Amino acid sequence: MLVKVLHNGNCSKSKAVLEYLDENGVPFEIINIIEEPLSPLEIKTVLKKLNQSVFDIIRKNEKLYIEKFANQDLSEEEWIQILAENPSLIQRPILIKGSVAMLGRPIENVKYFIEK
Repeated sequence: MLVKVLHNGNCSKSKAVLEYLDENGVPFEIINIIEEPLSPLEIKTVLKKLNQSVFDIIRKNEKLYIEKFANQDLSEEEWIQILAENPSLIQRPILIKGSVAMLGRPIENVKYFIEK
């Protein structure tokens, strides 16, 4: 089954997952979330597949988050819109296989996800 990878080309963890998939002959499609940001609806779909809330996929160590959003009390809907407008704040990589998804870290989790 084809694995979709929500990817940021500047992320070493994202690159490592792509390398792992390639080395293990796993067919995958790259979705560069920086060049092609996800819409709010796409983010909601990914969250359902992850079975997580939007708060679980926010990169809280990003400079943008710390400077602009860290002290704000925002709703899930507001965060979804912020992530759509600022895709660098989304944890990555995210792997999607059919109706399920997972954060692609640590790399050991990717191996388990692929084999299931």
